[in-house]
Amino acid sequence: MSAPTKIGFVGLGQMGEPMASFIAKGDTPLVCYDCMPGHAPSGAIEAADLSEVVAQSDTIFLSLPDGKIVNAVAAEIAAMEDVAGKVIIDMSTIGPAAAKEAAAALAAAGMTFIDAPVSGGRQGALKAAITIIWAGPKAQMERHRHIIDLFCANAFHVGDQAGQGQAVKLLNNFLSATAMAASSEAVLFGLAHGVEMKTILDVVKVSTGNNTAIEDKFPRRILTGTYDAGFFAELLNKDVRLYNQFVQEAGTSNQMGTRVAEIWQQVEDALPPQSDFTRVFEVLEKRTGS
Repeated sequence: MSAPTKIGFVGLGQMGEPMASFIAKGDTPLVCYDCMPGHAPSGAIEAADLSEVVAQSDTIFLSLPDGKIVNAVAAEIAAMEDVAGKVIIDMSTIGPAAAKEAAAALAAAGMTFIDAPVSGGRQGALKAAITIIWAGPKAQMERHRHIIDLFCANAFHVGDQAGQGQAVKLLNNFLSATAMAASSEAVLFGLAHGVEMKTILDVVKVSTGNNTAIEDKFPRRILTGTYDAGFFAELLNKDVRLYNQFVQEAGTSNQMGTRVAEIWQQVEDALPPQSDFTRVFEVLEKRTGS
């Protein structure tokens, strides 16, 4: 199976733009498209529309906001001429059902769909340090390895079926959301007893309560007052909602998930649009009167 010779990229937002910029530094020609022109990275060709990207590419990466948009794009691509044999690698977080729908539409057109959401946030994307969670043929993962390695520090093959990548991504983001909310409440408890935030973080960081919020978000984004982790609260809330939806369908335990979903809906309601998700600390701080 030969490596792709032409790469397309659709969606140059918070995550897509930095990922595409690293791909553009490689040896494989890159053509990009976004509904808002002017975001193509240096070294890439900016397409006028989606059809131009598809016509000029063997493989097309997608980085889009939600399942509705991904499926609209998938349907549009599937209806184009001469698309059989092309590969679509979707790095969006859209949930298992939307991934399966996109896979079915593209398979009917003779295309291969890869369910490959990414984790690590914008800060990780800016450093080419994200994780890609690949569900699809492993041979295709190896075929694209030289492209993946340009923007990704970790690549995991989690299964062959569309939806499996989404399941792992959603459970990961649920754990991240839980850690962020729970750590905020725990730190507020310590502050209420007169302990300095840095001291709390120093202790927990080397103890059994450590997590990514304590290790990264609090010392670098909250203690500094920058609140710049690079991921919007409403996007994390969307992921938590998706997680809850599919946990209910799977019929697995969801006592914690239900409460975490309530908290993040409250956080989104309390914050202006496009607020960094680390501001959950401020929301909970105001509610406790700390």
